[in-house]
Amino acid sequence: MAKKYFNTKSIVLMALFAAILCVSAYISISLPIPGAPHLTLVNFMVLLISFVLPAFQPALVVAVWMLLGIVGVPVFIGGATGIGYLIGPWGGYTLSFIVVAILAPIVRGKKYNRIKFTILSVAAALLIDFLGMLWLTFIGGHSIKYSFAYGFVPFLPLDLIKAVVVAQIVPLFRKVIAEQSE
Repeated sequence: MAKKYFNTKSIVLMALFAAILCVSAYISISLPIPGAPHLTLVNFMVLLISFVLPAFQPALVVAVWMLLGIVGVPVFIGGATGIGYLIGPWGGYTLSFIVVAILAPIVRGKKYNRIKFTILSVAAALLIDFLGMLWLTFIGGHSIKYSFAYGFVPFLPLDLIKAVVVAQIVPLFRKVIAEQSE
């Protein structure tokens, strides 16, 4: 099993996805909410990684990305770094990425099914937003009403669109990866 998931090609592919994940944090749109995080492509990339790569690899990619940010490489949204970013009021969204990267490959299975992957991708996006909202409530010290209004609702439309798009492009990415592996 280790040889299948950790050969040179798969390690290079994981490194490539980790690099793309780092860059995706810089592609962002500011919300007109004081102290709010930006809308970025990070969750899009986490979903894509979680639905394209084989089991174990998505969690490793996200873990490497998080470790880079913890040790001071500016890979979090807007170039943020450090453990303080993760334990701050908006850190729950980032921490939820590892949850999705672990669960999605287990639940999705190996064979692509458009309907199943779309439902699971939407569920994963909702999970990220929900866990982030809960973190904002309990760690950020905000009411559930505030967290829902400012930490869930603003992200929902675009996150759902990103989730549906991810589910549709999985076959293309898998095909390209398979062709490069030959």
